[in-house]
Amino acid sequence: MSRQTTGIVGLDEALGGGLLPGTLTVIVGATGVGKTQLGVNWLYRGGCDEKRPGAIVDLSSRGDLQSHSDYAERMFQWKLKQENLRWHAPQSLFDQHVPNELLPFLGYEGRRVLRSQMDPEDWDAWQSEINRRLPILEQFVYLHLVHGTRRFLVDGIEPQENPEDSLQLELLERIYHRMLRKEHDWLARDVFRQDYRSVAEQVAEHAYSHTDSIAMVLVTTRETMLEQLMMRPLAEGDLVAGANTLILMGRVLDSGRMKRALYIAKHRGSRCDERILTFEIDDRGLKLTPVA
Repeated sequence: MSRQTTGIVGLDEALGGGLLPGTLTVIVGATGVGKTQLGVNWLYRGGCDEKRPGAIVDLSSRGDLQSHSDYAERMFQWKLKQENLRWHAPQSLFDQHVPNELLPFLGYEGRRVLRSQMDPEDWDAWQSEINRRLPILEQFVYLHLVHGTRRFLVDGIEPQENPEDSLQLELLERIYHRMLRKEHDWLARDVFRQDYRSVAEQVAEHAYSHTDSIAMVLVTTRETMLEQLMMRPLAEGDLVAGANTLILMGRVLDSGRMKRALYIAKHRGSRCDERILTFEIDDRGLKLTPVA
């Protein structure tokens, strides 16, 4: 089976050749451990393997930007462009150029995203706002797919006690199952709605396989040590339970020194390295260190 490579020396070998198309990969770890560098490296590699770099849907609602653009420019001199939250008229959608790489869907407004942190009025307001923005998200994903993008990074998933209380996990469900995993014409029906018949021929001309794309999700945890993550149970119905590939990233104590390390906890349908793999981060990104 053709695989998507991460572009990180040693990690593809540990994954049995890379990630499997048509699947969900979840990267779990604390802030600053290296999740974003791994994700940006994987996105950039798409420009080599599929002739199209990947796209980012940032579900962070914090008031400051994530580090995607900084890492992309530092590691690859790749200038990420931010897509505005605007809706295109369906009749002109196929005339649009490929959208920019980064969509800050929740707008960096500093608003809370967990139901436990909001009163009922704020929760209802967020639900209404998301319903208003969903057509923009559908257009963003669909346009990238018809232009050949096959790598989608979903970032900004914050720690939560109950998955049902997270706006971000609800959005991830939509992105993966109702957009990326839908056949091209069914997603087009959602995008064009009542105008679908008028553009059906163009939809057919821009057909793509919905089994070729991979979604990679970056999940922030409170735990910083890799051992803590490895011991944490995977709840039934949890995000990681439905992932094909699960990579845990944290810190380990080795000979009196703290080091960064990762562990491939799950990789369905493929062999994988079952060792804990240490790595370093420099201006070129994430680099696995030799295993004794």
